[in-house]
Amino acid sequence: MESNKPENANEECVGTQSEMAGKAEGCAGCPNQSICASGKAKEEDPAIDDIAKKLANVKKVILVLSGKGGVGKSTMSTQIALSLALDENINVGLLDIDICGPSVPRMMGLEGQEVH
Repeated sequence: MESNKPENANEECVGTQSEMAGKAEGCAGCPNQSICASGKAKEEDPAIDDIAKKLANVKKVILVLSGKGGVGKSTMSTQIALSLALDENINVGLLDIDICGPSVPRMMGLEGQEVH
């Protein structure tokens, strides 16, 4: 897969850096179509340096993974994060990378918030 082609893109994706991004025939129905057409996918995230500095202090990562849906990955991840944050007084970050149906924002009471 090309590095400028989103994971959830249509098979015919021309890539985010193409002048036809979001406008090509193969873009029809793609969940990324509007962001690609707007040109925002080409822009560098202004927070990259800030994020890199913050992540430099991350000491441990716990990955909850399964190829099957509906087995409780989000529930388990949320409970682990809350337990560490509340019981152990540890600074915790929780990332839900399910772009099609993230449930962690709902579990954490953060529905309607934007991801940056």
